[in-house]
Amino acid sequence: MAEGQFAGIIERGEETQMIKRLIREIQKKNAPIVVGLDPQMALIPQKLLDKNYQQYGQTLEGAANAFWDFNRAIIDAVCDLIPAVKPQSAMYERLGLAGEAVYHKTISYARDKGLLVIGDIKRGDIGSTSAAYADGHLGLVTVGEKVYAPFGEDFATVNPYMGTDAVGPFVDVCKAQDKGIFVLVKTSNPSSGEFQDQILAETGKPLYESVAYMVEKWGEETREDGYSDVGAVVGATYPRQGERLRELMPHTYILVPGYGAQGGRGFDLTHFFDKDGLGAIVNSSRGIIAAYQKDNYAGFGAEHFAEASRQAVLDMLADINGALGR
Repeated sequence: MAEGQFAGIIERGEETQMIKRLIREIQKKNAPIVVGLDPQMALIPQKLLDKNYQQYGQTLEGAANAFWDFNRAIIDAVCDLIPAVKPQSAMYERLGLAGEAVYHKTISYARDKGLLVIGDIKRGDIGSTSAAYADGHLGLVTVGEKVYAPFGEDFATVNPYMGTDAVGPFVDVCKAQDKGIFVLVKTSNPSSGEFQDQILAETGKPLYESVAYMVEKWGEETREDGYSDVGAVVGATYPRQGERLRELMPHTYILVPGYGAQGGRGFDLTHFFDKDGLGAIVNSSRGIIAAYQKDNYAGFGAEHFAEASRQAVLDMLADINGALGR
């Protein structure tokens, strides 16, 4: 490995297909879930903020370091229960360079704890711009005689609105570096239907079905057997559409946001999974990291926010695995 290269890069002797690594971790922990690390000021316990403001002042650096303390405590509390985390890059970018540094530290720390990392970046552009996003988050950048993986996520979320020009560079990096992506197909937000549900004149079917077809096609280039390294994002808030998309994408792993805070529950999700109990991984963000603010976990108090998050993960696992009959 070249000097300066990010330590988390997969060595060629390991399992090569990234989706197989994710499945292995899901099976090992019997946990088809991912925790979204989406810190916001309103979610951080006041004592944690005060500690960092005292050290760094009421600055972007102070806020970013509070995020770091928050993330680290939650990772420590849940890393033995889950296969992966999913930091949302926007929550860090809003704090500028200090936030970006904490995003990178969070990825590195999670990987050191044995977790896979899904970078929720929702990037997608054309040509060299999309290639730059793909290299920066999943690939390698050569600087003189040294090689770096700037952020080093294992997976990234990708916006396919610009078509193959946007997604293709990410697929290329997936093939070259044994990484994975999740392409937005039917998202969990209430207004997703404004575009995604539009019926196309050529097919008579909604746009999200056409995107699903393309996801399967893009995935052919990264599929050894079973699932490909090109996954899909399908919201838990749309279980009927999820059932249809599971049929349309038999070789596609589905990342399912919208559990908990957005209303999704275990019994809504059974059709996202295959008959073997695989095929999907369910995300919860606020429902886990802000559990201490919810009535049913209030007994933990802000001082024990990480323990509240651990209990929320255990409850989520019981709900989803119960719905799946295991």
